[in-house]
Amino acid sequence: MRAYETEKTNVAAVDRSIYDIKDAANAAFEVGSGLTPEIVAQISAEKHDPAWMRDFRLQSLQIYDRTPVQNWGPDISGLDMRNIVTYVRPNTAMQGKWSDVPADIKNTFERLGIPQAERSGLAGVGAQYDSEVVYHNVRAEVAAQGVVYTDMESALQGEYAELVRTHFMKLVPPTDHKFAALHGAVWSGGSFVYVPAGVHVEIPLQSYFRLNAPGAGQFEHTLIIVEKGAYLHFIEGCSAPKYNVANLHAGCVEIYVGENARVRYSTIENWSKNMYNLNTKRAKVAAGGTIEWVSGSFGSHTSCLYPMSILQGEGARMEFTGITFAGAGQELDTGAKVIHAAPHTTSHISTKSLARDGGISNFRSSVVVLPNAEGSKSSVSCESLMLDDRSRSDTIPEMDIRCDKVDVGHEAKIGRISEDAVLYLMSRGISEEDARALIVGGFAEPIAKELPLEYAVEMNNLIHLEMKGSIG
Repeated sequence: MRAYETEKTNVAAVDRSIYDIKDAANAAFEVGSGLTPEIVAQISAEKHDPAWMRDFRLQSLQIYDRTPVQNWGPDISGLDMRNIVTYVRPNTAMQGKWSDVPADIKNTFERLGIPQAERSGLAGVGAQYDSEVVYHNVRAEVAAQGVVYTDMESALQGEYAELVRTHFMKLVPPTDHKFAALHGAVWSGGSFVYVPAGVHVEIPLQSYFRLNAPGAGQFEHTLIIVEKGAYLHFIEGCSAPKYNVANLHAGCVEIYVGENARVRYSTIENWSKNMYNLNTKRAKVAAGGTIEWVSGSFGSHTSCLYPMSILQGEGARMEFTGITFAGAGQELDTGAKVIHAAPHTTSHISTKSLARDGGISNFRSSVVVLPNAEGSKSSVSCESLMLDDRSRSDTIPEMDIRCDKVDVGHEAKIGRISEDAVLYLMSRGISEEDARALIVGGFAEPIAKELPLEYAVEMNNLIHLEMKGSIG
C-alpha cells in the first residue's frame, strides 16, 4: 500500500512535527513584555552597545511611538506589543564549534537539518536561537579569500565596526514604517557578510533563525556588502513551533551590491501559524550589478513581506522569483518592489501563489521608474491558483512611471484547478489526490527549480502535506 493511502487527509493531520518541536524555557535572561525606554536601554546594556547604537535604539523607539500602524494590507490588530517579549537570551554564548552548543539547542537544530547542511557543502553557517546567534562558522578557505561572515554583534564591536556604522539601517531607516522603527529599537542577532572586490564565493553561506520562546519577538539584522565584481549566494531559513499566543518576527535585511557584482538571496519562511511576520528586506545595486531574490512563504498567521530593490547604477538588474502558500487561518500579503533610478536598468518579478481551505494569498507589487531611467525595462508576472471555493487571492500592482522611454508590463492570472485536467489524469489511472498534487506540483515547479535543493525538497513536502489536508 502506498504511504499516502494510510494517512488521514484532514487539515489537522498536516505534519509540522519537525518544526513544532519545542524546548523547555531555559533562557539565561529576558526582558519584561512590552516596549518602553527602560526595556530598550536594558537591551542595549545587555549587548554592550557602543554609544551611537544605544542612542540609535532610543531614537528609533521615539519614531516607533509616533508612527501609526499601517492602514492598508492585512489586519494585524491581534498583535499587541504589550504582550511581546522583545529580547530572550539563550543559555549559551556564541560557539564556533558545534560540539560546544548546549545539548537542548543543538538537538533542535540537528532535527531541523543544521549543521548537516553545512557538512553537505555550505561555505559557512550561522544559527540563531531566539534573540542571539548561538553558532557561527565559516570555512577556512573562504575566510582566506578575505570573506567576512560573522554575527552582527561581533561585527559591531570588531574591526568592521565603522563599516557597520556607515551602513546599518541606511537602506531601511527607522522612519520607513512602524515596524522598521521597532526593529531599530530592539534588533538582536543576525549576520554580517563582507565579500571583497572580485571574490566569488562559489558555495553558499546560510543563516537559520529559530524562535523557540512563546510570546516573544525575533528581530535579527542581516547586513551584506558585496564589492565590485564579486559574487555571493546567501541562503536564509526560518521556523518556529506553534503556540496559542502571538509571536512576532520583524527582522531586517540590507544588501549592498557593488558595481558588476551579483548577489542571490534565497529564503524559505516557514513560521508557525501564530506568527506575525513583518519582515523588511532591501537591496541597493550599483552599475552593472545584479540582485536575485528567491523567496518562499509558507508559514505565519499573517505576513507582510515585499523585498525592495533600488537599481541605483546604469545597467543594474533585479530578478524576483517567489511562491506563497496560504492555508486555513492565514493571510499572506507578499510581493516585491523595485525603483529604477538609473538608465538601462532591468527588473523582472515572477510569482506564484496558492490558497486553500479559506486561506488568503495576496500579491502586491510596486514598480517606480524615475525620470532619468531612460531605456529601462520592467516586467511583472503573477499567477494565483485557488484550490477551493473558500480561498481568496488578489493582485494589487502599482506602477509609477515618470519616464516615457521605457518598456513596462504587467500580467496576472487567477484561477482554480481545472476539473477537466483532473478527470483526464484520473482516466489514465491516477487517483484524484495524486492528480491534484501533480497539477499543483507543475504549477509550482518553475519556482522550485530556483531554490537550493534542500529548500526545494522542503517546499514540495510542505505543498504535498497541505494538499492532503485540503482534500479530506
